[in-house]
Amino acid sequence: RPQFRSKVVCILSCKHCQVEVCRRGMKAILLADMNVELFSTDAPPFGVQLVNDDYQTQNCYCRIRDVACLGCGNVVGYHVTQPCSDCMDACNNGHFWMFHCTEVSYCDRMSDQGESPLM
Repeated sequence: RPQFRSKVVCILSCKHCQVEVCRRGMKAILLADMNVELFSTDAPPFGVQLVNDDYQTQNCYCRIRDVACLGCGNVVGYHVTQPCSDCMDACNNGHFWMFHCTEVSYCDRMSDQGESPLM
């Protein structure tokens, strides 16, 4: 998807304990509520673990499960375990791991040469 190729890759850290939780984050907007900003990634992040049971979102029929920081145990986001057909039909980036902006801090991930942000 060309519209997603120009997004800067972010390193995400837990705001509670500063442990790095993801090195492939991207700023995103929630499909079911365009007023909600968050971060997302397409690869299972290394710094979190699935917790509790799946539940259904309020805005669509997706099933999700919370993810907690491995450093401190605080819930920092969620994983879409079963996307609904409406969300799959919408313009999506294939990212099913979401991080709440209120729970993580971010910095741009730099290229190997360290001169520009990684896209």
